[in-house]
Amino acid sequence: MAASKSDYYDTLGISKSASADEIKKAYRKQALEWHPDRHKDDKETAEKRFKEVNEAYQVLSDREKKNAYDQYGHDAFTPGGMPGGFGGAGSPFTYTYTTRGGGGENPFAGFDFGDPFEIFEQFFGGGTPFRQARSVPRYSITIDFMEAVNGVSKEVGIGGEKRKIKIPAGVYEGARINFGDFMLSVNIKPDDLFERDDDDIYVKINIPYSLAVLGGQIEVPTIDGEVKIRIRAGTQSGIMIRLRGKGVTHLHGRGKGDEYVRLNILVPDKLSREQRGVIEEMKEEGL
Repeated sequence: MAASKSDYYDTLGISKSASADEIKKAYRKQALEWHPDRHKDDKETAEKRFKEVNEAYQVLSDREKKNAYDQYGHDAFTPGGMPGGFGGAGSPFTYTYTTRGGGGENPFAGFDFGDPFEIFEQFFGGGTPFRQARSVPRYSITIDFMEAVNGVSKEVGIGGEKRKIKIPAGVYEGARINFGDFMLSVNIKPDDLFERDDDDIYVKINIPYSLAVLGGQIEVPTIDGEVKIRIRAGTQSGIMIRLRGKGVTHLHGRGKGDEYVRLNILVPDKLSREQRGVIEEMKEEGL
């Protein structure tokens, strides 16, 4: 017996009452966490989980598909599983997803399988129980973190032809861009230094114990280059410093998000006799 599919709400870690904005935020968080590039030691598991997260979002982010899922569960997208649905009684055909090999090219190669309704409409024609037929094919592209931040022009193969496309600055994970004759879904590789939440950037910086105690100035990285910030004397580990306007450009409006710098204080593991003496004096004074 095949294993049952995970509940889409559980996959994204949300409740059925979640708003569209909450669904989007949960998707971005899960997609970032399970991106295969972050799990090179167990890429197979990460790819499986990443696919499940994308599948859940494709359904729950679409009002009609979400309503169908809430009413019928996974049966809404299973041949014969829903009254009047795909492959049900009296249906003149059934359909399957195929792979390469064993008899020729995959007829669905190059298409984004995140939306089964569009695959159905493109290759079998006619409407679905949820929306009218659409002839616009969908593709997906993976870009680097900084390409998403700054925007990028790419040459891609669409329908066997080379096309030059422009991806706008501030594009987010899972965004769908309509180029008129095709739709493009954007996946973003995680960055080793920066993390992103909507249009805000987060970065963790280690500072020496002496700097935290005495205060001073340091340079910290931003997506626009390094900037100098002042560390106040007596800074505690874990504190976050907000750099206003140092985040990502708003995709649908003016301005930028912010950057948040989380400070982590490095405690020395080895001390000289003199240094230990100073620390002992501080200890005696309750510091």
